[in-house]
Amino acid sequence: KREISNFDYLMYLNTLAGRSYNDYMQYPVFPWVLADYHSETLNLSNPHTFRDLSKPMGAQTVERKRKFIQRYNEVEKSEGDLSAQCHYCTHYSSAIIVASYLVRMEPFTQTFCSLQGGSFDVADRMFHSVKSTWESASRDNMSDVRELIPEFFYLPEFLTNANHFELGCMQDGTVLGDVQLPPWANGDPHKFILLHRQALESDYVSAHLHHWIDLIFGHKQHGSAAVEAVNTYHPYFYGDKMDLNNIKDPLIKSTILGFISNFGQIPKQV
Repeated sequence: KREISNFDYLMYLNTLAGRSYNDYMQYPVFPWVLADYHSETLNLSNPHTFRDLSKPMGAQTVERKRKFIQRYNEVEKSEGDLSAQCHYCTHYSSAIIVASYLVRMEPFTQTFCSLQGGSFDVADRMFHSVKSTWESASRDNMSDVRELIPEFFYLPEFLTNANHFELGCMQDGTVLGDVQLPPWANGDPHKFILLHRQALESDYVSAHLHHWIDLIFGHKQHGSAAVEAVNTYHPYFYGDKMDLNNIKDPLIKSTILGFISNFGQIPKQV
């Protein structure tokens, strides 16, 4: 009925599912909505401009989807084991993902460094380009299935290195500074946020957003529907399914807690 925006709806669902700005490990999760980070102009009337919202990030290409299904089929089912049967052993939202996106702003700079052992990461692994991050998460990197955070739709400041942090130099000689934006943003963080928000509120996303919600918050989150959707994660990520009180072995318990804090947690099903 268009009585609330897609942004407001997603924030409401995140809150219902226990996600909060106060917890980096359960930070609000938002979808990649675009697949076009190379055009000079952004055409929001073309379906090919958009990411396939009916598929998780691990299944955005046919080849990538095939590899994750193969991984799932090769691992025997096992409980309480790091090699448990799943498509993904990494997560789409974690404390380090949140801090890496917001690393150019305090207090996230300090958070990122503390999670990294006191310093910035290797420059080539730092968040430096929207396009290359999309390519990594949707196609190139089998350990990267990250989604976005709400700030991508309202906060241009996180895309600039206004504090002049020395983030290092990449192997090709590029000195890290502001985040590299798609050509259609004309190097302007405000224009990027404006167009990105328009994409989130577009007719295409409004018509397909429920598919992504099914994957993250709904019935395709776990069980047979998740297997069919290529959307299963390591059992340790499902916090509401893991009863830590019944685990007597302190080593296993600390391993699970460390796993969750490092790699993320599935939202509560709503």
